[in-house]
Amino acid sequence: MADLQVKLTAPNGRTYIQPTGLFINNEWVPSSDGKKIASINPTNESEIISVHAASQADVDRAVTAARQALNNPSWRDLPASDRGKLLYRLADLAEENRLTLATIETWDNGKPFTVARDEDLTEVIETLRYYAGWADKVFGQVIDTTPDKFAYTLREPVGVCGQIIPWNYPLSMAAWKLGPALACGNTVVLKPAEQTPLSILYFANLIAKAGFPPGVVNIVNGYGRIAGAALASHQDVDKIAFTGSTATAKDIMKMAATNLKNITLETGGKSPLIVFNDADLDLAAEWAHIGIMSNQGQICTATSRILVQDNVYDKFLEKFKAQVKNISKVGDPFEESTFQGPQVTKAQYDRIMSYVDIGKSEGAKLVLGGKKPASSGKGFFIEPTVFTDVSSKMRIYQEEVFGPFVVLTRFSKEEDAIRMANDTTYGLGSALFTTDLVRAHRVARRIEAGMVWINSSNDSDWRIPFGGVKGSGIGRELGEEGLKAYSQVKSVHVNMKAKL
Repeated sequence: MADLQVKLTAPNGRTYIQPTGLFINNEWVPSSDGKKIASINPTNESEIISVHAASQADVDRAVTAARQALNNPSWRDLPASDRGKLLYRLADLAEENRLTLATIETWDNGKPFTVARDEDLTEVIETLRYYAGWADKVFGQVIDTTPDKFAYTLREPVGVCGQIIPWNYPLSMAAWKLGPALACGNTVVLKPAEQTPLSILYFANLIAKAGFPPGVVNIVNGYGRIAGAALASHQDVDKIAFTGSTATAKDIMKMAATNLKNITLETGGKSPLIVFNDADLDLAAEWAHIGIMSNQGQICTATSRILVQDNVYDKFLEKFKAQVKNISKVGDPFEESTFQGPQVTKAQYDRIMSYVDIGKSEGAKLVLGGKKPASSGKGFFIEPTVFTDVSSKMRIYQEEVFGPFVVLTRFSKEEDAIRMANDTTYGLGSALFTTDLVRAHRVARRIEAGMVWINSSNDSDWRIPFGGVKGSGIGRELGEEGLKAYSQVKSVHVNMKAKL
């Protein structure tokens, strides 16, 4: 069909071919029922293009393709080193298409082009290269028992993997999941977020161009309640990996239980950032700003609760406010000087604004932002928002807002900081600032979170495991740990004794 790949010109003048169909068996196909989803530019609220939305039947077709590819000798028997070469080739193609991919990401998502180009695409490329290097290093071991037995283990692929990625980092999250899954020899059915499907649909053509056999990677854009649910509950899917809200993860976990799927869930957060009296306050203010305001605050690990020790609270607050005022330029994401673009959707904009009202009604003090910039006109723009005089009982302290929205509160003693930091249902990220090395490691051990940053915030790395505890998820992505999520161990027992 001619409308399955359409020529578009982005706001920055870059022209490219945008796929709009479903990517199954290395081919573009329409949705079986003809339904589509409009992709909206959050900068001016206009429609970019409509893309096909997968039905239950389309998900079935994609899963069948993935199962056939899993059993096809062209993939099943492909040497691990050759799988690595395919991933290297895919990374090289992402590098060659960096500007186009960054353009699509900015247009569809609203994040600054400089961030998409320099940060997100770098992470995509290097994550793929990292796992390309691991492809031929996923192996079992020989286990010594007795002279009568030879025993060894094999590390095998899990099978057909359903992957559901979020809208805040579409390409990065795709790379996080595709890299280890393909390195371990699995096949994939990936569902993008319905709000931001365009960049990963373009990326699909690079997968085919890299040489991956048909059916190894299938991409089915669609609504979560239809395509996502179909994937999570599918009886022929062996694993589900999801990044998104905690509430949705609970539903996926229930659906995955129908055939006891292997699961990896990376969900919400309300991460604390602790500033002790002896901290370098300039450094703390700089990282605190990055930790909550980057990517429009739409980061699961955003350090959105800042806990500051009494003696430096006022001084830190002034330095933090200065960082926000001087650096957080809100505007056109294609302008090089823009730090903060629009929120991804009207729904997300409305959610954040509702929490501004909640904070005011709870008695917290709004010291910055909380409104749409006067000069922004159309678009889902929100000024960076800072509340003080916040208590741990307030909703704005406990609930994930997922925007450029931060709360500050005081603490007196180290034990108070630890208790306040852990006073949450979440446990994804955390940060602390101190010049006391012993305190830094002591507190890091006490914080209930999957990750702790000492004297920084949110500077994650594809070589280091990523994931949470409590309501923030199950399992780990990235690093060597990420391979465990996409491989399973088989034990082989060989009898060496001639007779009983």
